[in-house]
Amino acid sequence: MAGTNRLFTPTGNNVKVDDVFWNGYRDLVRNVVVPYQWEALNDRVEGAEPSRAVRNMKAAAGELGAEFSGFVFQDSDLYKWLEAVGYLLRERREPELEAVADELIATIERAQEADGYLNTFYALKEPGKRFTNLTECHELYCAGHLMEAAVSYYEATGKTALLDIACRFADLIGETFGNGPGQIPGYDGHQEVELALAKLARATGNDGYMALARYFIDERGNSPSFFEAEADRRGRTTHWHKGEIGKINHAYFQAHLPVREQSVAIGHAVRVVYMCAGMADVAKATGDVALAEACERLWRNITERQMYVTGGIGATAAGEAFTVDYDLPNDTAYAETCASIGLIFFAKRMMELNPKGEFADVMERALYNTVLAGMAQDGRSFFYVNPLEAAPHVCEGGNPGFNHVKPVRQEWFGCACCPPNIARLLASLGDYAYTIHGDVIYSNLFIGGEAAFDLSGGSLGLKQRSSLPWSGETGYEIKLDGSLEFELAIRMPGWSPSVSVRLNGETLSGLPVENGFIRLRRQWQDGDVLDIVFVMPVQRVRSHPLVRYNVGKIALQRGPLVYCLEEADNGSQLGGIMLAAGTALEAQWGADLLGGIMTVQGAACRLADDDSGQQGWGSALYRADESRTTVPASVTFIPYYAWANRGKGEMAVWIKELAAQA
Repeated sequence: MAGTNRLFTPTGNNVKVDDVFWNGYRDLVRNVVVPYQWEALNDRVEGAEPSRAVRNMKAAAGELGAEFSGFVFQDSDLYKWLEAVGYLLRERREPELEAVADELIATIERAQEADGYLNTFYALKEPGKRFTNLTECHELYCAGHLMEAAVSYYEATGKTALLDIACRFADLIGETFGNGPGQIPGYDGHQEVELALAKLARATGNDGYMALARYFIDERGNSPSFFEAEADRRGRTTHWHKGEIGKINHAYFQAHLPVREQSVAIGHAVRVVYMCAGMADVAKATGDVALAEACERLWRNITERQMYVTGGIGATAAGEAFTVDYDLPNDTAYAETCASIGLIFFAKRMMELNPKGEFADVMERALYNTVLAGMAQDGRSFFYVNPLEAAPHVCEGGNPGFNHVKPVRQEWFGCACCPPNIARLLASLGDYAYTIHGDVIYSNLFIGGEAAFDLSGGSLGLKQRSSLPWSGETGYEIKLDGSLEFELAIRMPGWSPSVSVRLNGETLSGLPVENGFIRLRRQWQDGDVLDIVFVMPVQRVRSHPLVRYNVGKIALQRGPLVYCLEEADNGSQLGGIMLAAGTALEAQWGADLLGGIMTVQGAACRLADDDSGQQGWGSALYRADESRTTVPASVTFIPYYAWANRGKGEMAVWIKELAAQA
């Protein structure tokens, strides 16, 4: 597998985002988030938890004397940061930022061992024990993030130093793992290397990397258990605490069954969707029908039975995991930011396998809601956990069941996987806007900007304009040398009941809609203009009846945005607010609120307060046959992504609904 056969010269991203809504976030990533995270990775943010990631790498490179500090997977934070930098440089070269990255890459190169191995934990803390605890210690997970960073940086700059580092390590992994004599017949406890190897294969043209990705996928879940055998070889010790481990929970690692037999998302949520992304990559590259079918089954289970209305996944803090179908508690929700990012990775690859509007709908839902909620509007603090209901006096009041829920974002984390994950996703946003199948261009996300495509019949430019998420107006302008026949497939979003389409000012009707996409095939001319208006009402969303937490409740959605009540607008005791069925709800622009947002206003009622603020109840904890007194109230809903930017307070997505009289 040694050697790199590069098949292309980096040409940069084919989509340049220029969008009223998203420009602010992308500028924030470039000007605030990436510089801030570099300071955090260098332990220079006062009051924040130290990272030690840069220090560990410098120590492994022999640039300073220090012991390893932090989690075993600390290297991955550096690699995700470098990947985000690559995406920023791909869009616009910045010599100062590039110089910082190049210096870090030089340090990483010095830290790499002669045979290609690279991991600061094993270099500094447990030399000689590499690949002895794949179950727990994230070696291939970290290697995967290195590979992703290397591809990003190479495509942006054409520089090969980091790509060569990644290829040397990938070559070593290929020599080390397999079913041959002297090889390790195993796989990592935390999936990531699979999708990363697929990226590396595409970037280098080395099919051996795709074969290695497939090996790790094929091997997972086979009997006898690799994890049990590995634990036996090391005396059943565990990385995380003293003493021995008992039987391993294979479902937590998605190793309870071979992946082609899995149909229910179970275990650690991030691992599930990273695994599914890698499975879809391999299925696409190899034409593996059984693997694609497994992806489809897992997708259905996640999105139809285990996903929050915000696009969050992973209901419990115990193992950051999925639980069972329809178990979606709001106030104890985990819904890790990284998990929604992984769901977006999975959705993108499902579009590449078999384009359906539902995949892009979920991509959009997770992006506009959970991912954006994961970062404060100033770019300097972050949510790891994204609840759908928060009461500060409970989650900060000593109930250990709520310790994971934070009513304000944190500056950094000891386990800081989410902040650089947000940065790399937003910096690469254009990569998710379109999917190409043959001569069909699928428009997945309505994000303004310019794109360039090479189809079999010729090249074209596509300029999109968009007013989302605040209104449903979008459109496209075609740029060609002459004319070209191709098909433009425009997603018909699930949040819109109807759409109007005009081509060069003429209304089009009777357009076919297939798999959630409006299909327009024609001989396109240079200068053709397509205008699209999606109707964007305020919608009352209800859960499946088996989601017991939401029975009798509604959530509001307008366009891609889920809304919530926040104490800053509506006072405390949000649980006492009720909306009557059929009550008018009006979208109103708040130019001076949270940087400019569309609010939803409406009339509601709430339990009346007595003089003690106890909602007309008095001091008794329970009362029999007590009637409830309500008073009219005006309520304001804000987009969920914007909550917790105005200080500490209550928040709720799901609100009680007073049913209409029969």
